Amino acid sequence: MTTENTTAAATAPVTGERADLLVALAKQRHFLRFTAQGLTDEQAGLRTTVSELCVGGLIKHVTSTERVWANFIVEGPSAMPDFSAMTEEDFARRADEFRMLPADTLADVLAAYEEVAARTDELVVTLPSLDATQPLPEAPWFEAGAVYSARRVLMHIVAETAQHAGHADIIREALDGQKSMG
Repeated sequence: MTTENTTAAATAPVTGERADLLVALAKQRHFLRFTAQGLTDEQAGLRTTVSELCVGGLIKHVTSTERVWANFIVEGPSAMPDFSAMTEEDFARRADEFRMLPADTLADVLAAYEEVAARTDELVVTLPSLDATQPLPEAPWFEAGAVYSARRVLMHIVAETAQHAGHADIIREALDGQKSMG
């Protein structure tokens, strides 16, 4: 696709399946961001359940996950970590995605999420085909030889966001009674 075609595609109205994907992504992202509304940096890092999860950490994790999966759509398995070669340090860094670190601010976490979301939305609009596939990397949780289409990756991002928005809603409700719905 030429730059001229990409620009034309980006300015044309988005309809059909692509519009549906954008609406689904926007809805789940809204619910996740809503859980952080009005929180201080300290509150965003509080654990209110027996899990290690906090609202800010969940947003960091969803940001990282969406970034990796969007990169996978374009770059294939090389965009994913080599799970078989991960060290204890790698796993510790990955665990840091789930918590607010001393240098983290909620504003920065939300800004990073917005940036990643904008890039994913741009992919939804400009990808030549949602049918394009990439082979999944080797990992114990992926079926050997499996491939994902761009469509399936985007549906996975919607599901991942929805799941973690639910986690964040429980954490927020335990923190101060605020609920995303109801």
